[in-house]
Amino acid sequence: MSQQEQQRLTCAAFRSTSLSTYDLWLRYFSLGGNAGEEEVDAYLYSSLLLPPFERDVLALAVNEFIADQPPAPRAPYGGMEGPTAPAAG
Repeated sequence: MSQQEQQRLTCAAFRSTSLSTYDLWLRYFSLGGNAGEEEVDAYLYSSLLLPPFERDVLALAVNEFIADQPPAPRAPYGGMEGPTAPAAG
């Protein structure tokens, strides 16, 4: 995967979250990232490319945040049994 493709996909994943740039930077820094908050912000807005290790740590920070979120509600299919099926009545 190219640097630009990784950047584009990481930015798209970040934008799908409720994280602020600062909160993402804190997560990234706590995982061992070395770039400053301004550098992370520039990366997220395609103004700067980060070295491979820094890109991967930033991607990890985004992915861990996404994984920690509760799953989105799912629409049930007709005829389903169980907690997502509507009660018969």
